Amino acid sequence: MRLWGSLRRAADGAEEVELEAGNVREMLAALTARHPGLAPQVARGVSVAVDGVIYREAWLQPLRPENEIVLMPYMTGG
Repeated sequence: MRLWGSLRRAADGAEEVELEAGNVREMLAALTARHPGLAPQVARGVSVAVDGVIYREAWLQPLRPENEIVLMPYMTGG
């Protein structure tokens, strides 16, 4: 998984993190366990891109090892 933007700082500068998870909820739990500094941002909300499709609050979205996953702060705009 790639961390985007300000999330890298909260993960001790990590740009990529290898995790095992079956869905987005499991991934976020594993990520915050490994990098507790990300917990406040994850609690505020993040967007997850899986193979180029951006999901918000899609906790049960299945993940497979071959997926390209990018974690971003919530994207807002209009």
